[in-house]
Amino acid sequence: MAQADIDAICAELTRVWYEQIPLSAAMQVELVSFADDVLTVAADLAPNINLHGTGFAGSLYAINALCGWSMVHLQMELRGLSGSIVLADARMHYARPVKERIVSVCDFGEQVQAFERLEESRKTRFTLTASIAANGEPAATFEGDYAVLLPR
Repeated sequence: MAQADIDAICAELTRVWYEQIPLSAAMQVELVSFADDVLTVAADLAPNINLHGTGFAGSLYAINALCGWSMVHLQMELRGLSGSIVLADARMHYARPVKERIVSVCDFGEQVQAFERLEESRKTRFTLTASIAANGEPAATFEGDYAVLLPR
């Protein structure tokens, strides 16, 4: 797919966030990059801060969950697929406080089997990890199971 097409689907994703997921606008989440099956999203600390001056745990969870959901959305767009994507299950580990710009990274990895299941049964799950670092060390690691259902 041409870079202009990828830029267009990323711009459309950002529109979807702000219009259909209002929390993303309040948190000021932005798409930083999408290349080589790696998605990076970020948000400034200020709208996501807690009373200790660090990243609010709920914001860290939400940004990571949104990063994973967005990765599935983008991968489906790249393949010309349209369907429902929901977070079916998730686990979060908080290792240290975040005192800087919140940056979440999700790598799509090898998901060939999940796409094969999707083509066969019109539904599947993608298990993805999104993580936020603080001073170069893991700070908040999220693992989510995203269920996808294609229309019949």
